[in-house]
Amino acid sequence: MRRRHVGWIAGAAAAVLVAAGAITYAVAEDADGGGTGTPGAESADAGFARDMAVHHQQAVEMSYIVRDRTRNEDVRRLAYDIAQTQSNQRGMLLGWLDLWGLPKVSAEPPMTWMGMGDMASGKDGALMPGMATNTDLKKLQSLNGKQAEVLYLQLMTAHHQGGIHMAEGCVAKCTVGVEKRLAQGMVDAQQSELQVMAGMLKERGAAPR
Repeated sequence: MRRRHVGWIAGAAAAVLVAAGAITYAVAEDADGGGTGTPGAESADAGFARDMAVHHQQAVEMSYIVRDRTRNEDVRRLAYDIAQTQSNQRGMLLGWLDLWGLPKVSAEPPMTWMGMGDMASGKDGALMPGMATNTDLKKLQSLNGKQAEVLYLQLMTAHHQGGIHMAEGCVAKCTVGVEKRLAQGMVDAQQSELQVMAGMLKERGAAPR
């Protein structure tokens, strides 16, 4: 059962990669022809693109760390799928900012577009909800085998929960249709991955933090 779920995630990741080019170009047409015009620098569309790009980058980093710390094929496959999918999505988000002629950084705190700019202090590198701290990342780099697998699954579970919250915010607040649909796809995929990771943690006698 576990291998079937992980295989489904791999298939979903491949589908996202195949559709990436079409989505990247479609978003420009959506913004220009959807009646809303190009999003502004402080819009939810731009804020989500900037913040989720940063959020995704950490998921990619954690996934490549654990691939070097374990030989377990299920964890390595899951980590690879997450890294590839989120790296691709990050590229699309940054590409949209370029298409819109908007900056990739903002003077406002992360999550301001959701009305939650004061939620994460950024202490020890945790810039947004669900993000691991620098201390967490250093610990992950120091572990091997089952210990690395458990910590990765725990960190990624929290990371997905934070990411889902942000993506749901875009679904509610963003105006560009293609971006809203991508955000909903993130919600659906990461909820499925949460179920897989819960099972993997249980198999290792562990639980989410």
